[in-house]
Amino acid sequence: MKPECILINKEVQQFVAHIQLNRPRELNALNTLLMTELRDALQQLDLDDSVRVMVLSGNEKAFAAGADIKEMAEKNTVDMYREDKFSVWDAIRKIKKPLIAAVSGFALGGGCELAMMCDMIVASETAQFGQPEIKIGVIPGAGGTQRLTRAVGKVRAMEMILTGKFISADEALQAGLINKIVPVELYLEETIRLASEIARMPPLAVKMAKESVLKAFDTSLEDGLAYERKNFYMLFSSKDQKEGMKAFIEKRKAEFRGE
Repeated sequence: MKPECILINKEVQQFVAHIQLNRPRELNALNTLLMTELRDALQQLDLDDSVRVMVLSGNEKAFAAGADIKEMAEKNTVDMYREDKFSVWDAIRKIKKPLIAAVSGFALGGGCELAMMCDMIVASETAQFGQPEIKIGVIPGAGGTQRLTRAVGKVRAMEMILTGKFISADEALQAGLINKIVPVELYLEETIRLASEIARMPPLAVKMAKESVLKAFDTSLEDGLAYERKNFYMLFSSKDQKEGMKAFIEKRKAEFRGE
C-alpha cells in the first residue's frame, strides 16, 4: 500500500534513498500514521542491499513543526501509556544505516527530536530548531531533553527547553547541533551529496562505525573502547577490508561491495 504521509525515492542517487515527510498543510506535523509509515519505510530500506545511506527531509517551509497536538490534547496518562507512541521512535533509533536529516524551515518539538535522531543534520539558512513543549504544559518526550543536552550542552539546552525559544541555523551550527548550513535552494542537494560520499565507503564498516559512535553516548569510556575494538577486529573478516587495504597498497580506487 502506498504511504499517505511520506514520499519515498529509493534511488535518488546510487545507493542513496530519500524519504520526504509529506503533510505540507500541517507543516509535516508528526501524527501516528506518519511516524508508523516512516518507521516501516526505514526498516525496509535498512534491509535493502541496494541502499546504503538514507536522507530524510520535509519541505522548504518545514522539516516538521512538531507533533500533532490534536491527537494528544484530550489524552490522559493511561491513554498515553497504553498507546506507547514512542515505541515507533525506539524502532527508528535502531536503524543501522546512516540517516541524514535535510532541514529547512521549522524543526520544532518532535521535529527537532526527529532531526536529532538522525546521524547528521544539513540545514538551510532558514532552519529554526526548538523544543517549545513547555509552552503547552509538557516537556519533550521523544528524547529532546537527552539528545539536545548531549548536542549543545546543559546551559543552552536548559534555556531552549525551559523557555521554548527557537535557535537559528547559525546558532545551531555554533552550538554543534548541525553539520553545515547551505542556501535553501541547495540544502537537499548538499545533503544527498554528503549521503553519496558516505555511500561510497565500505557498508559494513560504515554500519559498525555508526554503532561505535552511538555507543559513546550509552556507556563508559572503558566499555566504549572495548566495543570499538571488537568492531575493529570483526571487520578483518570482511572482503571489503581486504579490498580496501589491497587497493591502498596498489594505489588504486577500492571497489566496496558490502561483503
